Amino acid sequence: MEHLSIHDPPPQPGGSHPGAGGVMNTHSLPPPPPPPQAQQLPPQMFTTAAQLLDLTDKKLLLVLRDGRKLIGILRSWDQFANLVLQSTVERVFATISNPKHPGLRGVYSDKAHGIFLVRGENVLLLGEIDLDKDDDPPVGYEKAEFDLVEKLAKEQKAAEKVKETNRLKKLATHGFEGENMGEILL
Repeated sequence: MEHLSIHDPPPQPGGSHPGAGGVMNTHSLPPPPPPPQAQQLPPQMFTTAAQLLDLTDKKLLLVLRDGRKLIGILRSWDQFANLVLQSTVERVFATISNPKHPGLRGVYSDKAHGIFLVRGENVLLLGEIDLDKDDDPPVGYEKAEFDLVEKLAKEQKAAEKVKETNRLKKLATHGFEGENMGEILL
């Protein structure tokens, strides 16, 4: 009968153990290495809203579901990823086709809004702005008057809506039903 205590080392695989009639040699094999442990992630990495902790008090670019682009300093957020932005500007882009300037893709303008509250479910994309490049205009775009850029952007959006309506009408004649057919009267 074995007389083992809790202080005895565990039997080694392939080695002798007291129950087999041999004498246990505890000095011949080194102790096994501890099992590898998974790398621990910090607790704030487990929720989406908590990932905003590192972005607090930094300048961000937000793209909303409706296509608007906002630039502002993140001051506060909650568990639903609702955001409070300070010194917020809305950046509006309009593309142009100008054969005289082939490298120029369009114009942009900023409209100041001040403090802005954004509902979390409306955020499509969020990113930190590199402050070293913040003053540079977007590549291929020139700054223009806000009224002109807004007018061009609305015209382009209306033309795109007409094009999409015509596409959905054509698909409907072939028996397809688009996602937004309820919004369009054929």
